[in-house]
Amino acid sequence: MATFSAFDGTTLAYHVSGQGEPLVCLPGGPMQDSAYLGELGGLGAHRRLIMLDLRGTGESAEPADPESYRCDRLADDVEALRAHLGLERMDVLGHSAGANLALRYLERHPDRVARLVLATPSLFGAGVPVPGEVRRETALLRRDEPWFEEAFAALEEIVAGRATEGSRQSIAPFSYGRWDAAARAHRAAETTQRNQRAAAVYGSEGAFEPDGTRAALAAFHRPVLVVAGELDLNSPPGPVAELTALFPDARLVVQPGAGHFPWLDDGPRFVTAVEDFLG
Repeated sequence: MATFSAFDGTTLAYHVSGQGEPLVCLPGGPMQDSAYLGELGGLGAHRRLIMLDLRGTGESAEPADPESYRCDRLADDVEALRAHLGLERMDVLGHSAGANLALRYLERHPDRVARLVLATPSLFGAGVPVPGEVRRETALLRRDEPWFEEAFAALEEIVAGRATEGSRQSIAPFSYGRWDAAARAHRAAETTQRNQRAAAVYGSEGAFEPDGTRAALAAFHRPVLVVAGELDLNSPPGPVAELTALFPDARLVVQPGAGHFPWLDDGPRFVTAVEDFLG
């Protein structure tokens, strides 16, 4: 673990593993400890992974100003990390909500991003909608799973606006291609890894400006890889393809049988897709 000072003096931590050219990784959650990324299915065998603990998560300090948890303001932390690492340009990977942060960083500092990987990205920051029917159709792909009936009933409750903590827990299997022991442990760890207070601020008013972000994506001519999970309820392949189309030079890879954490569902396939792109 290493540290650096953010724009407001907050001490932030990052974790380095693997070997090769650096890849700066921005976690999702939102506001979850970067530990959940692991080594991204073995990507550390090809890349030096630099995992940022966002302020108030993992081993990074909490800021004096809670409003600095807002996604657009976190972009300044990413720039401070780049300067600390001494990189003129850097390859960036954003997962889930971390993709929103990656896009806001790109919007402000397009010349600092060499290549961009968006893994099962949140679509909110770019203003790409995910219709409820699309989520439902994606969920129905799992109808033969033993846990499906309970999880689907909980999903219907959420879509109807009757979400409870119990229903949110019940839909957890939809996030993984296999609801096995590894997936259950990964999910259980989230309760201690996520800063709920920070997450409530992350997407608050002013955090996103979809029109400006879309304009920035259209002007970004460096290579982009977008990875979608075939079974991902959070970021289904269709809407993810719409996000991909906003870039001039982007390609979409849909990983078969994968949910929201494709490196857990099939690490070698995920690593091959990312390394083929970066290499």
